[in-house]
Amino acid sequence: MNSSPFNVEQFPHILVLGMGGTIAGLAPSPEANPLLYQAGQVGVEDLLSQVTKVLPQDLKIISKQVANINSSNLSEAVLTELGKLVNHYLKSSTLIGIVITHGTDTIEETGLFLQTTCGRAAEKLGKRVVLTGAMLPSNAPRADGPANLIAAIHWASTSVDNCPGGIFAVFADKVCMARDLAKRHSSTLNAPLQDSPSSAIGLINPSWLSDVKAKQAALGDDLPIPEALHWPWVEILTSHAGARGEIVMQCLGAGVSGLVIAGTGQGGFNSAWQESIDKAIAAGVAIVRATRTGAGSVRPNIPENDPVGCMAAGSLSAPKARIALQLALNAAKESKVKGGPQQPSWQDYFAKQALF
Repeated sequence: MNSSPFNVEQFPHILVLGMGGTIAGLAPSPEANPLLYQAGQVGVEDLLSQVTKVLPQDLKIISKQVANINSSNLSEAVLTELGKLVNHYLKSSTLIGIVITHGTDTIEETGLFLQTTCGRAAEKLGKRVVLTGAMLPSNAPRADGPANLIAAIHWASTSVDNCPGGIFAVFADKVCMARDLAKRHSSTLNAPLQDSPSSAIGLINPSWLSDVKAKQAALGDDLPIPEALHWPWVEILTSHAGARGEIVMQCLGAGVSGLVIAGTGQGGFNSAWQESIDKAIAAGVAIVRATRTGAGSVRPNIPENDPVGCMAAGSLSAPKARIALQLALNAAKESKVKGGPQQPSWQDYFAKQALF
């Protein structure tokens, strides 16, 4: 393996982008409780040095530190930088694939973002962009980061029959589409793939591969990446017992462009919100109904008809739906600026991501 600088135009290579997170975290000592740690303390170059001996020695790897943060602090500006870097490096004729080390708390949002803005490009170029991370800090006795990083590099660099390029994630020797990432447990080692359609890396499941191709075909073209300071403002509100309509009105008064409702069951919300939601829609605020349950789809017009200006989240969790709505609103705005006979609405763009 070679992780030193070299002329990337001459050698096939893997690019590893560091974003921080638990995989780059440090506990006070190896003997300390591994849950007591600080994320984003170890650089990506040092993470790679931990796995050098078990990677093919002829595999050339370069790295770039994009951020080194606790992923709970992920910002839209960082997503913009990451997306532009991925799209830029994908165009390199000598790039084999990209691996991104990332914190697990918001990795599903980054996965959805990259799928929506870079997925078609990666698929057409036949290259894999692979997200990975860890649930234990780098100095924990049984740290899972090194094994995940090795597996991610393997998946990004190894030819697999009939498997397209695209945006993927690798954890605990399993691979899934990045848009399917679902962290549904606070501490288990396979938490980022809880409830995600996945396959063992070493033995690709044909039905999973078929599902990947079907989803990629349905997702449509990549949406534009918003500039760092120009992401539409979208907030998530959770419906609950005793919910009050004032919170919706406060968001409306603050100038939000969209609201994702993490509703009960099939995406329903407390009737105390109805009047405020209607006012928000009338004011042009985009509304998406998701579910707070953690799994399952929210279907259009169930249990009641959705008013114009309100859409169901489909297969997207509330955090993913928020990213998808932001990108859809931005795409609709850019389309309107360009003009032309057909100007898709945010609903048109969002529907492609919801996969009803």
